Amino acid sequence: MNIGGKLIKADTPKVMGILNLTPDSFYSGSRLSDAHFAVSRAESMLHEGADILDIGAQSTRPGAQLLSADEEWRRLEKPLKEIVRDFPEAIVSVDTFYADIARRAVDGGARIINDVSGGSMDTLMFETIAALRVPYILMHMRGTPDTMKTFAIYENVVQEVAFEISEKRSKLKQLGVADVIIDPGFGFAKTIAHNFQLLHGLDYLNLLFEEPIMAGLSRKSMIYKTLEISPEEALEGTVALNAIALHKGVSFLRVHDVKPAVQAVRLHEAMKNSII
Repeated sequence: MNIGGKLIKADTPKVMGILNLTPDSFYSGSRLSDAHFAVSRAESMLHEGADILDIGAQSTRPGAQLLSADEEWRRLEKPLKEIVRDFPEAIVSVDTFYADIARRAVDGGARIINDVSGGSMDTLMFETIAALRVPYILMHMRGTPDTMKTFAIYENVVQEVAFEISEKRSKLKQLGVADVIIDPGFGFAKTIAHNFQLLHGLDYLNLLFEEPIMAGLSRKSMIYKTLEISPEEALEGTVALNAIALHKGVSFLRVHDVKPAVQAVRLHEAMKNSII
């Protein structure tokens, strides 16, 4: 995968650290109030072994009210600028569904665009990514963060998610987008049961798609509601599900807590190498 002119191999799973520039993230420990705290958290994550920093200024929790592109950029611009300036070797991803934000972010030093809507919330996103020539995280979601719960209806969630992703992947290929990461979208237009079915089916998705798969399981409701705890208490559950995802062949873990994820990757690789 070509990221900012560097060829990055996904043969060893990579860890993406989440930097939320939102006051209402579902997990309070990820909320960053200003650029200073974002830079500090970025430094900590890189020190703990994060391969990628994923910066988001738009809340996508269920029922979230959407910001305009200009409002989102006002939150994002300064932290992005300072992180890119202070950590020039870091790979920075920007979490946005606006094509205009994607363009501004790449101009500002971002090297990956992470779109939770998979291009459905801005019809210009796919052609923008093709023009920018950056890797694109194609996530599955139906509806919007405000409406997605009403679309959580499937006969076979694994097959239907795979089909809907493959249709969008074909459009990206036609536009010449070379580097795509597939995210099945845990928690987005899925019930808790759907999420566990998707987790079970990750090896199927891994075989089906030529592209690497990302798992974004960190502290999500499938963990804390199942265990009847809060998101703040869901670290151990996150580690458990990340270990399952690694065993099923994912290439990227998107997490709030970098160090435990890095350790899970190292242990997974040690096990794999000992078997080989």
